[in-house]
Amino acid sequence: MSPAFFMSQPCSNHAADCCHKNDIQIPAADLLNWRTNQRPGESRMQLVILDRDGVINEDSDTYIKSVDEFIPLPGSLAAIARLNQAGYTIAVATNQSGISRGLFDLNTLDAMHDKLRRLLANEGGVIDKIVFCPHAPDNGCNCRKPLPGLMQQIADHYQIPLTDVPVIGDSLRDLQAARAVGAQPILVKTGKGLRTLAAAKELTDAPVYANLAAAVDALIYAQTATQRAST
Repeated sequence: MSPAFFMSQPCSNHAADCCHKNDIQIPAADLLNWRTNQRPGESRMQLVILDRDGVINEDSDTYIKSVDEFIPLPGSLAAIARLNQAGYTIAVATNQSGISRGLFDLNTLDAMHDKLRRLLANEGGVIDKIVFCPHAPDNGCNCRKPLPGLMQQIADHYQIPLTDVPVIGDSLRDLQAARAVGAQPILVKTGKGLRTLAAAKELTDAPVYANLAAAVDALIYAQTATQRAST
């Protein structure tokens, strides 16, 4: 799919305007339990959902407010391209409350995503769809993670259930949104990941990887193992 199909879409709810887990070896068989929504013998699209800030690009407690502040993390774009090459469709679900807070506008957000598209195209990759929540926490929407609205938009767009679809994030709200739709949460230590790992008590079912590239290595390894098992 060409970069021309790269899309950003806000939520529609405006109610109030052998790999590693925590650096420990885990069996490949356990990895296969969460690697993808495709099972041996099935022919279903392979989808991965990514958070944006702290997973694809650098994060900031003062928000990513401009194109200049949008800086991809080392290796993240190449990792996305590798997923594409392995047959995965990539969607992004991201909270962007800086819009509601007046820190930047939709045009700026679109410009950030245009930059992402251009840089990713240089690596041979593409993100098929981006959905975002522009609301602040007190706006009363159903799309701000950890609520499942953004995930449901992605499910509706592709007309598939998100059961066991890998959702890669750096915050507890990413993991909670994944669980709410039956997807498989995966934590990376970039962005707020280390803070999440230290504070969260509910990561028992979430594999943890150093960064997006390491998580992608695990997904592709498990994909290969599943394909071999089905032949």
